[in-house]
Amino acid sequence: MSTLLAIDPGTTQSGWVIVEDSRVMQSGVMPNPDMLNFIDDCRFCDDMAIEMIASYGMAVGREVFETCVWIGRFIECFRDPDLVRLVYRKDVKLHLCGTPRAKDANIRQALIDLYPATGGGKTPQIGTKSQPGPLYGVTSHAWPALAVAVTANAQRRAA
Repeated sequence: MSTLLAIDPGTTQSGWVIVEDSRVMQSGVMPNPDMLNFIDDCRFCDDMAIEMIASYGMAVGREVFETCVWIGRFIECFRDPDLVRLVYRKDVKLHLCGTPRAKDANIRQALIDLYPATGGGKTPQIGTKSQPGPLYGVTSHAWPALAVAVTANAQRRAA
C-alpha cells in the first residue's frame, strides 16, 4: 500500500490530494507557505508527485516563474527530494483523455469515470454530505492534483 501526495502548484495557493493506492484519503487547497509545512509534516507519504511546467515556445508571464519557484521549494521540502515525480500537464491529458487537446472539464469527467458510483446526488462518485462518494471533498484545484496523482501512479506502474 503506497501513499502519494500530489500537488497542483500555483503562484499563491496550491491544490493537493493524498491518495492511498487509488483511494482519495484527503484533499484541499491551501496557501503555498502552509503547503510547505504540510509537506514537511507529511511523513506518512511514501511518494510525492507535482505538476511540472513545460515550455512550448510561448511567451510566459511572472506567474509562471513564481509557480516554478514554488515547485522547487515544494520538492526540496519533501523528505527525499529525489523521489518526487514531476508530471507534465500534457502527460495528464494523454493518460486520462487520450489527447493533448483535452480541457479541464474533460479531465474532471475522466477522473469521475474512474471511480465507482457509491454516493448520493446527481454525481454519485462525488456524492453528498449525507451520502459521500469516493471523490467527496475534491474541489477546485484539488481536481488537477488528483489528475496528477492518477497519472503519476500509472507512470510508476509502467516503469
